[in-house]
Amino acid sequence: MSQHKGDPARIGRRRFIAASAVGAVATPAIVSAQNEWPARQIRVVIPYPPGGPSDVTTRIVVERAASLLGQSVLFDNKAGASGAIGAENVKNAAPDGYTFLTTTTAMVCITQHLQPLPYDPATDFIPVARTCTSWIGMGINLQVPANNLQEFIAYAKANPGKINFGSAGLATITQLYGEIFNIEAGVKMVHVPYKGSAPATNDLLSGQIQVQFDPTTLPHIAAGRLKCFAILGEKRWPGAPNIPTLREQGYGKIGGDAWYGILAPKGTPQAIVEKFSKALGEAAKAPDVNDKLIASGNYPSYLGPAAFRETIARESQSFGEIIKKADIKI
Repeated sequence: MSQHKGDPARIGRRRFIAASAVGAVATPAIVSAQNEWPARQIRVVIPYPPGGPSDVTTRIVVERAASLLGQSVLFDNKAGASGAIGAENVKNAAPDGYTFLTTTTAMVCITQHLQPLPYDPATDFIPVARTCTSWIGMGINLQVPANNLQEFIAYAKANPGKINFGSAGLATITQLYGEIFNIEAGVKMVHVPYKGSAPATNDLLSGQIQVQFDPTTLPHIAAGRLKCFAILGEKRWPGAPNIPTLREQGYGKIGGDAWYGILAPKGTPQAIVEKFSKALGEAAKAPDVNDKLIASGNYPSYLGPAAFRETIARESQSFGEIIKKADIKI
């Protein structure tokens, strides 16, 4: 027996068996931790200030999802740099299933085509779910001599360079919607950037500009202070259900919608991603959540991880082509 005491082969076998035993214990422990998730509070970083659409929609949907999962949620607003500050914070967070990021169309489909970012939308995050989408009104000043979309396009073609459209700022999605319309309708509206949506809407109402693609136009459309010949979105806006969508009229087929969703840091276990995504989908279907979203100018448009990933890739490519074709620069 003693002659085998230092046998390298036996020592190797013993070490292999010991390592296997440790692995056998560790693997179920990891699986168990994922099955028990969430065992503590979830943190969701919102990379924009409180009160905006990304903040409001995240709180409405995620609060219900966390409740369904039996846990509380901490909403952590880290605004700045077009969402990059919050995104970098989540990129560097532990991928343990307790930190997530609110994302917008601009953050993962637009900004990287215009400036360097401290994160890669395609590789630094895992798509969890798209939660909802904003309605966008194509608000038109009352003095514009047109009564429907085709008349407006005809007027714009007859008056190239004389119609101004306002946006919330250079290289925002509100500018891109105007550029997309220029391309698809074959018109030449002139872009006028503002420092936010509200001042642009004020000038639209006074006639300083003639068109604006923005959720801020919706209350004025409902009140009759602006014309509207098209709603941007997958479905009609309940505030004026007689107004068709742009897509129903043959436009708005390139680019994408103004949606909101949730991302996880790269390396987050897929089982946790799927479980959180399912809870977000259930939350988005709840009638009271739906009512709150609609009241805020949004509607549920849930997509699971795979479909959300495909949407991001498709719309990123589409917006990139628009930016190049329209020669948009910051």
